[in-house]
Parts: sequence; structure tokens; C-alpha cells
Amino acid sequence: MTALAAARTARGPAFATTGRAGTITLEPADPGRDAATLRSWLAHPASAFWRMDHLDVAGVRAYLAGVAADDDQDAWLGRLDGEPTFYVETYDPARVLLGGVHDAEPGDLGMHLLVAPPPADPAARRHGLTDAVMGAVVRCCLAPRRAGGLGAGRVVVEPDVANRAALAKNAAAGFRVLREVDVADGGHTKRAALSVCAAEDFAASPLGPGTDPAPHLRPGLAAHAHRHLAAKALGELAHERLFRPEPDGEAGPGEPGTDGRGRYVLALDGVTYRFTARTFALEHWVVDPSSITRTAGPSEAELPVDVLELVAELQPLLQVPDDLVATYLEELSATLAAGAAKRERELTGASPQVPDLAAALVPGTAERRDAAGDEHRRAAAFQATEAAMTEGHPGFLANNGRIGFSLDDYRAYAPERGERVRLVWLAARREHTHLALGEGLTEQGLYSAELSGAERAAFADRLAARSLDPADYLYLPVHPWQWQHRLPVTFAADVARDDLVPLGPGADEYQPQQSIRTLFNRTRPDRHYVKVALAIQNMGFLRGLSPQYMRATPLINDWVAGVVEGDPTLRACGFEVLRERASVGYTGDVYHRTATPNAHRKMLAALWRSSPVPRTAPGERLATMASLLHRDARGRALATALVRASGIGAEEWLRAYLDAYLYPLVHCLLAHDLAFMPHGENLVLVLRDGVVRRAFMKDIGEEVAVLGDRALPAGAERVRADVDDEERARVIFTDVFDGVLRHLAGILAVDGVLGEGRFWAVVGQVLDRHAAEHPDLASRPGRGVDLRAPRFAHACLNRLQLRNTLEMVDLADQSSTLLYAGTLANPVAR
Repeated sequence: MTALAAARTARGPAFATTGRAGTITLEPADPGRDAATLRSWLAHPASAFWRMDHLDVAGVRAYLAGVAADDDQDAWLGRLDGEPTFYVETYDPARVLLGGVHDAEPGDLGMHLLVAPPPADPAARRHGLTDAVMGAVVRCCLAPRRAGGLGAGRVVVEPDVANRAALAKNAAAGFRVLREVDVADGGHTKRAALSVCAAEDFAASPLGPGTDPAPHLRPGLAAHAHRHLAAKALGELAHERLFRPEPDGEAGPGEPGTDGRGRYVLALDGVTYRFTARTFALEHWVVDPSSITRTAGPSEAELPVDVLELVAELQPLLQVPDDLVATYLEELSATLAAGAAKRERELTGASPQVPDLAAALVPGTAERRDAAGDEHRRAAAFQATEAAMTEGHPGFLANNGRIGFSLDDYRAYAPERGERVRLVWLAARREHTHLALGEGLTEQGLYSAELSGAERAAFADRLAARSLDPADYLYLPVHPWQWQHRLPVTFAADVARDDLVPLGPGADEYQPQQSIRTLFNRTRPDRHYVKVALAIQNMGFLRGLSPQYMRATPLINDWVAGVVEGDPTLRACGFEVLRERASVGYTGDVYHRTATPNAHRKMLAALWRSSPVPRTAPGERLATMASLLHRDARGRALATALVRASGIGAEEWLRAYLDAYLYPLVHCLLAHDLAFMPHGENLVLVLRDGVVRRAFMKDIGEEVAVLGDRALPAGAERVRADVDDEERARVIFTDVFDGVLRHLAGILAVDGVLGEGRFWAVVGQVLDRHAAEHPDLASRPGRGVDLRAPRFAHACLNRLQLRNTLEMVDLADQSSTLLYAGTLANPVAR
């Protein structure tokens, strides 16, 4: 049923709306009742564009009767506060007037409006009447039928291009001109501005109700995000010893052996911060966001808590280079905006809360029995958890920068939005493109697995249609943002000469992961992840991928996987790597021929990484390790929920997690000189009944290092880092103890699940068990790694980003670019 036909079946009730002008109603026109009124309006010069001034009352009555008898048209009388004020016609534009000139869409509804001529006496005229009438009519057309409207998807109008008043009023109501057309109307042909208005067009227009394009940027949401980030800044920057908060008078920190809760003060130049915090091992601060106050001057006038102002006030201590301060503040501002948006999504129920996440990760008995549907549930729970993460990196303050994303880009591509995207595929000329394949994989095998037969056939046909030979090209997936913002501009010459040929979007839908440029296949979860270049600035880096750097990626992954799979201890732990099976990169652009390396060389490359879904069993669930540090909008921690849902003691739960995470990492280091980047998003945990049982390590090609002189395959030498035993130990101290476990220890202690003393005692027990089970590793020549040493060097992450917000470390030599702030007491020291 069309909107017009539906309206005809419900002529009884009038549509009504009330605004500043008064109450406006629409009702079906009655030829006998309304002909004389309409005749008087049509005879007025202001109605000249209707071209009906020649009709008498009988003629108007006959005209209205004709409209009423036509199934494709309707006539409506409009009243203001009960008085006849305007006349409206609605029609099916596919059948009336616009047939052949308008490509009508389902739900299109044509509309004509005639407002009663203004009174001769200017004093009697009502200011804003036409605006009010126009707004009411469009609202009626677009309103759903259940609300008394006509339920149109779009309103269509075709005013004469010479009718400037109508054109202006249409524009004010949100109508978009599609094009000019010739319209035959009653023996007269007019040049018309064919225009349409959808609900979103009207809502955003001056006559519409208005829209909020950024509803997350509201004072309450922003204030919460400011406080959250200010608390993190105070805690993490104090942890890195950029300043030292002092006890605030008598309300100082707790005595040794207490929970460490106290009131602290940080006095800066003219501004003072006070807050309540708990302190833990590794100089870990948990600051209560609601407790923070900011005051100015001797009078201590209270100021709003503003994390951007906090960083500006701390600049003498932070010493961000003058030419990079604005970049850092922009990344921090984007992080603030993302925090407000995440908060809004949680409060509105758009993202799941911790009880929902925990329920999905701890399947019930009935779910465990349904093996047929379990793979789908594994993937769905995994990706729901991935999208629910709100913190980003637990240590970095400005961790959601994403400079280059617009608001629409954020909504489409930010991991926390959980939206699905389709990759855009390019054909890259083979002579300028390198495809690296892992062990046992062929080019045909890769593309046959990742692209359906229909896609491969379509791509070949599209190349052939341009007189290009498909055999001369390799297929390269790119992020839709990269295609829109980089390919047609930065690589315009390459596209124009057919070295890069856009083939269109692929069929599979992907979901962005926390690393933002890595995408998980939601259509076929058993297929590979795809990691693509994304030329946005985020957390100290332009998120590109180097074709040259990735040539060796599959080779390195195969070697690392061979080491891991060949070790019986690691097999017993269930520790595996998600192998990066293939990489592809284009180097035919002019940027690869410049004398100096540049970021533009990292904009056209991709790699394929194995999915963990096929390597799990019914009843198992997958979750990013970052989820163990997640708190929802009500402050509930997922780690706490999992401990309580597991049915086992907190120490037993922790030991199971450490056996899957810490134990194999220690073994890789001591037995094989292998070091990974084991932070939250680089580990995928496998849980059963809420307990971590094993783990997958990912991001091997860019992050793995061999810290010794062991033999490497030809082409893999770049992963070697010759370091001493102290730095070898920092792989565990910095990346695991300080980077992950101190945060988890704080969460479990604050929640009353497990005291930090017992937490670190379990960590020590796991280390001792590994040493007892592998006494030969302690006696290896030249390997004096002592993970229970009294102290270790305090590596600082934020200091790196503050020093250089554009490239905080040299990926080819990360060790030499680290920054330290003395040493930390080892919480598992003997």
C-alpha cells in the first residue's frame, strides 16, 4: 500500500501539530465545503504559479472532485487554530506529473502547497506563518501513519525555477535540488527544480525540529570524560615520575599494610589539584575521578576539571616540544571525544555492560550442548567484547587520537562502534607489487580462500573491460577510508595509468578491531584477519604498513610458529601464535623513488593473519586480553565478573590466567630468546567457564624480537636485537609486570577480589614453578636473567609520546629509543 493509499483509508482524524504560530491541522479537503475558499485564494496574484485563476467556484469544485476520485492524488485543507489557512495536494510522483522525469523510489510522495494570500493590511499579517505551515506540511508527509502522518520516505516537489519564493521556502525545509526538468502541467510546460526531502534532511533544516550531530559532546558526558582522563593523567604521569603528588595534610596516604588510600595534592603554577587515590606496588596509582578538585590562586576558587588544561598546566614538567604540543593536545582532545562517545553508548545501551559480556563469555549448559551453533556464538561473543572496550591502551593517556577521521569516519570505523565495513579491492600491477606467502600457501590458494569465485570472476571481468590482462595484476585490499582519502588523491597518477585499478568493495563484511587497522571477517569468521594501512595519526604513529618491511613477515611468522609449535612446554600451555600468512605491498609510486624514506611509502600494503575461531572448541570463548582491564559505565570490572562466574577461588583463577600468559612468555624468553609485544590487544585469550585456559599471541611480524645470537632463517635478520641480560629481563618486567599485571592487580584489589600481596605472591609462584620445571634454563651460558631481582629499570611510555608525538619510537630499533625514570621495586623480589 502506498503512503497515499494508506492516507486515503484513514481520512477521519486530522494531522495536528502545535508550535509558536499556533495549532496547525490537516484534513481531507471537501469539494462542496472548500471550493469557494480555495477559489478566493487561487484568484489572488500571489497564487499566479498555480495558473488556476481562470476557474470559478464550480470549476474549483470540479477540480477538487477530480483529485478526490483519483487513486494517485489527495487534497488537504489546512487550518491554523481552526481557520482555513492553506491547501495541500499530495500525489504519487511515479504516476502523476513526474512520470518519465523522476526516478521515483518506494515511499516517494509528491506535494504542492498553497498558503492563503496575506491580508491587505500589513498589521494583520502573521509573521512566520508560511514557515510554520511549510514545516507542518512536510512533517505531516514524513510522519509515520501511526502518528497521523502520511508515512512518506521522501517528499518530492517540482517548483517553477522562476518561483524564487517557493525555492527559498523549499530550501529552508531541507529540500535538495536534484536537477532541473521540464514538467508538463495542464497544457503548460514549466522548467522545474526537481527536489526531494527525506526525514533527515527536514530534521536538520531551519524549519525542522533540529538534530544534534554530535550528541556525545554534551556537558555531562564531557565532564565525565574529562574526569576519567584527568584521573588517568594524574595516575600514569605520577607513575612515570613526571611529578610527585604529596599527602594532603592530615588526610594523607594510609599507613604501610593498609589499602593505601589517601588524599593527595599537586600544586602547580597558580593551580592546585586535590584528589583521593590508592597506591599499589610498582608505584601504581588508582585515582578516584569523582574526587578531583582544581582550584586557582590563594582564594582557591574552584575551576572545572579539564584534562586539556591539566596538560597545558603540566607543560613545564612534561616538556612536549613546542612544535608538537598542538598535535599532542589534538590527540588528547580526540581521546576525550571518544571517551564521551563511549560513555553515551554505554548509558543508552548501545554497547553491552559487563554482566552481558560475562554472560556471553561463560556459556550455559544448553549452549555448550549446541555444538552446531557454537562457532557463531564464539565469534559473536568475541567481537562483542572487542567492541565494548572503552579504555584503549591502559598506560597511554592520548590513546584514541585518530587524527584524520571525521565524525562520520569515527562512526563508521572506530572499533568501539562495532560497525561492519567492506574492504575495497585494488588490482595492483604485478611488476610494482610484492606478494609474500607463508609456508604451504600459494597465490591461488590465498585468493581462492579470501575471495569468492564470484568476486574473482567479477574482478577479472572489470580488468578485461578496461583492456587489461588480469594476469598482470595482484589483488590488494584497502581500508574504505584509505580508498576515499588517499587513493584518488595521493596516488592519482598510479590510478590514472592503471598501475592501480579500483575494483570495488568485496562481499565479506569485516569488523574493526582495537588496533583499528586490523579487521575481523564477520561473514566468514574462519577466514583470515586482514590488516591494512590506514594513514591516520594515532598514539604516536601514522598507522601505515611498509611493503618493504612486510616482505619478510610470512617468513618470520613461519619461523616463530615453528619454534613455538616445536616446544613441548609451550604446547602443554596451549600457547600458539596467530600466524601472518601473507603480505602484499605496492611500491610503484613516486614516493618510493625519493631520496629520503617517508610515510607515504607505508600507505598501500596489507597482510592476512590467521583467525583464532577455527582453533577453538565448543564451549570455549575468545576474548581480547584487554578485556581483563575493562570497566563499564557503572564501574563494574569484567575480570571481577569472570572470577565470580568461574566458581573457583580468585587465586586459582589468577594462576590459570598466568599459566596461559606469563608462563609461556617467560619460557619463550629463557628457552628461545623470543620476545613479543604482549600487551592487552595482542593476546587473544581462550576461556572455558570464565577461566583463561590458553592464549594466542598475535602481531608477530612487526613486534617480535630475538634477543640473542641464535640462528635465524635468511631474510629474518631484522628481528634480532643484541641486548644484555638486564634488558632481556625487561621484556617481562616492563611489558608484563608494569604494562599489564599492575593494572589487573589494582582492579582485583579495589574490587575486594584479591589483595595485591596475594596477587604478586601467585605471580612469584608461577615464576618459581617455571624455574623448578626447567632448571637447565637457569644455567645456560651467558643467560643471567633474574626475574625476581630486587629492582628493574622503569621504562616510561607516555614520556615517549610526549617527546615525539609523531613517531615515538623507531620500529627498526625500539630498544635504543626507550626512556627510563630510575628503577622500580620488583613486587616479586625474593
